[in-house]
Amino acid sequence: MTETSTETKPATPMCDQLRKIGQWNAAWDPFYELDPAWTEKFMTMGLAPMQSGVLDAKTIEFIAIAVDASCTHLYDPGVRRHIRQALALGATQEEITAVLQCVSVLGIHTMSLGAPILLEELAAQRRRDPIPQP
Repeated sequence: MTETSTETKPATPMCDQLRKIGQWNAAWDPFYELDPAWTEKFMTMGLAPMQSGVLDAKTIEFIAIAVDASCTHLYDPGVRRHIRQALALGATQEEITAVLQCVSVLGIHTMSLGAPILLEELAAQRRRDPIPQP
């Protein structure tokens, strides 16, 4: 005996709107397929600060540029889209450059973590294998 599913897809107005206006990222499709209701809640939560009106549209675009350009995200289509929108809202080249410069310091954590470890390991290696003096 086979069971037929009576489940219907939950309403996902935020996800549907993002698709409609070209803001949907295809990378979100797998988790949308697995759980559309969760994805809808996630998108609604994530977009609430931007839709609240607390920040002006240009500032929101600057934040979106920073997030998409960050070393932990590196989402080229989003950077392009948000730079275009920021320019359309009157942002200057200097303002957008400043945003990119600010977010570029995120990568410094690689050195902050790695350099001390390298120095520690070099010191440990010297203790284990001292270099003979001529």
